[in-house]
Amino acid sequence: MTNAPSSFPTPAPSSCKNAPTRAVSVHGVDFAYRQHGPDDGVPLILLNHLSAVLDNWDPRVVDGLAARRRVITYDNRGVGASGGSTPDTIEAMARDTVLFIRAVGYDRVDLLGLSMGGFVAQVVAAQEPDLVRKMILAGTGPAGGPGIDKVTSLTIKDILKAVATRRDPEQFLFFTATESGRRAAHAFLDRLKERTDDRDKAISLSSFRAQLKAIHRWGVAARTWLPPAAGACGRPGSRWPPGPAPARAAPYPVRQQRPSALARPAWSAVSAGPRQPPWPG
Repeated sequence: MTNAPSSFPTPAPSSCKNAPTRAVSVHGVDFAYRQHGPDDGVPLILLNHLSAVLDNWDPRVVDGLAARRRVITYDNRGVGASGGSTPDTIEAMARDTVLFIRAVGYDRVDLLGLSMGGFVAQVVAAQEPDLVRKMILAGTGPAGGPGIDKVTSLTIKDILKAVATRRDPEQFLFFTATESGRRAAHAFLDRLKERTDDRDKAISLSSFRAQLKAIHRWGVAARTWLPPAAGACGRPGSRWPPGPAPARAAPYPVRQQRPSALARPAWSAVSAGPRQPPWPG
């Protein structure tokens, strides 16, 4: 394998507005994905949060990252335009991620895992250390991390609040209840509507439930901690602790197997003005 798939023609750089939705078959299941940016170098694979599909990535973030490198987004199994049934464990999602990466022709990648995607990224890096060159973990946490087992109740609470106020749930899930937070939320949601053609399908209720179950299992698993070098980011005053705080506990396998893993406070790069989620979904 190489770091640039020879089976695909080299496309012109595309933005989130017009990047075509492609599909690749993995053991008989089609995975939907989009490619952005120049077709060379080590690609950056974006791993999404709870309930998210291709169209939930902030276009400004994706286009900004893709200005200099290949960026690939994809739908998890059973989510959006991808086929199959959604796994109810993070480990199964990680296996799918590895198979997807290899199916599109790469043997060396960087990962950016957002929230639930950060769980998946940790497992991929621990189990396939030769596949992952660097990774960024944003708004996420280790297995057994505090608060992760409360994802279901907190998510349902925010969804009900959104229904009652006729607002998008993401406004409550990702942004502060301040004036600046509301402005940032409205701007973010407007950006998500910029793509008008070939939009993805929303997650189904059954897939949403499967993901909630996977997150709960991750939350009640034997506790592991990410040391500072592995880099889960946080923000003072948030309900999710900063990455360096848990370093007193046992080392996490990512540190052991990927000592060069890239760590940086990436949450602020994901969307403007968000809060650190009370749940790392």
